[in-house]
Amino acid sequence: MSFDDIDIEVTRKNIKNLYLRVSSPDGLVRISAPRRMRLDNIHRFVASRRDWIKKQQDKVRLQARETTRAYVNDEIHYFSGQPYSLKLIEHRARPRVEVSEQTLSLYIRPDTATEKRCAILDAWYRQYLTKIISVIISRYESDMGVKVSVFGVRKMKTRWGSCNTRVRRIWLNLELAKRSAQCLEYVVVHEMVHLLEPSHNKRFYALMDRFMPDWKVYKAELKMPNKFEAGIALI
Repeated sequence: MSFDDIDIEVTRKNIKNLYLRVSSPDGLVRISAPRRMRLDNIHRFVASRRDWIKKQQDKVRLQARETTRAYVNDEIHYFSGQPYSLKLIEHRARPRVEVSEQTLSLYIRPDTATEKRCAILDAWYRQYLTKIISVIISRYESDMGVKVSVFGVRKMKTRWGSCNTRVRRIWLNLELAKRSAQCLEYVVVHEMVHLLEPSHNKRFYALMDRFMPDWKVYKAELKMPNKFEAGIALI
């Protein structure tokens, strides 16, 4: 069953009370309910816990995709929604990253530590996101009639983005560099719509439909691990 865009699996049992849990890695809501409890009572219970459920779903979906990376040759890394094979190239000049059809080439000095390799790639991801996000914001500022005072990119464990409506500041998750351009655009639009409507209510979703009619497609895409990540739970 589904309630207010939350997918729910209900199991009837010989129990007296309702029990709810959010499963990893997909964030599916599983409810154990008394056999004779009315469906509308279950709906009311879910509605009362909606905000908590949403937070838990975001948390388990992102945590389930985290893993330790080695940053070695032939390791799969994602960029803009596509898998790339990492290639380490030692040289004496400044570190840099180059992307080709199927390869992310990481140019590093000899004996560069794993943590430094990670930092170099993250800096490249951040540079890419900053450039693309700036373009997206400029376009939608005109469409929406709003102004973003400042935006930034940082690592976020449980959210794809956030918006401080008081100071009109938006933060975006660094992991979005690994997702498709459409998913990135969806998150930026979502946070910008909060400048028009702070709450997740009917008006908010109507505005989403207006400015990005296919937003639900990319919301669903963000909930899914990338193809090559499924077995090892990466982002």
